[in-house]
Amino acid sequence: MTIFRDLSQHILDIAENGVKAGATLLHITIEENKAADTLHIAIQDNGSGMDATTLAKVEDPWFTTRTTRNVGLGIPFFKQAAEMCGGSFRITSEPGVGTLTEATFQHSHIDRPPLGDLTGTLLCMIVGFEGVDIVYRHRVDDHEFTLDTRDIRAILGDDVPFSDPDVLAFLSASLHEGWASLQGETN
Repeated sequence: MTIFRDLSQHILDIAENGVKAGATLLHITIEENKAADTLHIAIQDNGSGMDATTLAKVEDPWFTTRTTRNVGLGIPFFKQAAEMCGGSFRITSEPGVGTLTEATFQHSHIDRPPLGDLTGTLLCMIVGFEGVDIVYRHRVDDHEFTLDTRDIRAILGDDVPFSDPDVLAFLSASLHEGWASLQGETN
């Protein structure tokens, strides 16, 4: 059984669901508003989406579309984490369009899981989800960082993969610099 210790693991799980559903584009948006005491996470994909019957069951931990096990805990755990921290959870989906999963947490709640190694998780997704573009937008109050792999792919062309050591170093540095800027750190 998978235990999610931080929010980056929830984000990875939801993103993997989208990729398994045929997504070629993932939007991962994180908004931290300290004045409003909220942390909002949204993961949107352009995968196959779900019909109303499947969508009605997706929050049930005993429901899964997988054939390798008979439980699907990722979405129920994400929902539970948000609701236990004074927040909310919502998932919407449309067949042929994709799925939007959103969770809002009370930012200062003592039980709110940390974001975790978000830069490492994003790097793994960018390199590991072959053929999938990722738009990552993270806002902390008035500071914002965005990374769009479509822009990077346009510069690199089709011949240079994200797993190329130089590209990997660039992506890692960009994500770490973006994270530092959101935390108010300067070089």
